[in-house]
Parts: sequence; C-alpha cells; structure tokens
Amino acid sequence: MSDEHRSGCPINLTLEVLGDRWSLLVLRDMMFGDRRHFRELLSQSEEGIASNILADRLKRLMAAGMITRADDPTHKQKAIYSLTEAGIDLVPLFAQMGAWGRRWRPVTEELSIRAQLLEEGGPPMWEAFMDELRSLHLGAPMKGPSVRQALQEAFLAVVAKNAAA
Repeated sequence: MSDEHRSGCPINLTLEVLGDRWSLLVLRDMMFGDRRHFRELLSQSEEGIASNILADRLKRLMAAGMITRADDPTHKQKAIYSLTEAGIDLVPLFAQMGAWGRRWRPVTEELSIRAQLLEEGGPPMWEAFMDELRSLHLGAPMKGPSVRQALQEAFLAVVAKNAAA
C-alpha cells in the first residue's frame, strides 16, 4: 500500500477525497445549484464557505479527479468548473445521504424537498439526473426532461408556500 493513503479500504479512500467539512458541499452546489464559477460557489453557499477554504477545496477536488477547471469563454478573467464522470457518479450517494438526513436529522422543508424527490424517484431519477449532468458538464447530448429544473421548481414551490403561510 502506498504511503500516501492510510489503507486500501474503499471507504477510507473515499473519505480521503470527500471526508472533510466542505468538499461534498462544493460538489452539491455544483450539482444541484449549477454553480460553476468561484464567485457563485462563494457567495451562494448556504453554509458560508470562506474564500481560502473554497480555493483549497477546488484544488483538492481537481487533484482527486472530481472536477475540472477551464477558462470561461465568456469572460477572460473567470474560470468555469465542471464535474467529471467521477463527480457525477456521486448522485446516488447524495440521494442516499439526503434520504438518511431527512429521516434522522432536523431538516427544513425547503432544503429537504430535493432530497425527498430524489428518494421517491429512486435510481431511474438518479440516472436521468446523471445524464443531465453529463450534458451540462461534459457536453453529452441531453436525453430527456430536466431533473434539475424539476428539483428547483419543487424547491421554489415550497419556499412560496411557506412565505404565504
């Protein structure tokens, strides 16, 4: 076993990439919030990530092969971050984490509606979402209706319902 890893255990190796306080949240925001620029990831973070932490996590996620960075063709001084296939392949993990959190933690209705829909939609919805992410991040052809849009519309509906109450 290489000295750079604590062990060859698949759970340990996954935690070495995703087990810090922020990496999964950065990936979540890219995946569900379509945040692809540093400024969007920084300013729209629900949890309030610091700029130095965000910069460090983006570097770590790139080094681990979870995301890529490219110059943004619309703006010379901006970079655009994209999920790789390895990052997209985390959708089922996110769905399971969201389902567990809904069952065992004090979630808010607004922030758990996407997890509820993913849990109810199961693997077929996860696959459709992964196909959509491949289209958005890897340039693959779009295969069906937008799962991300449906999740966002459900979120906005809950926000509007709770604001009216």
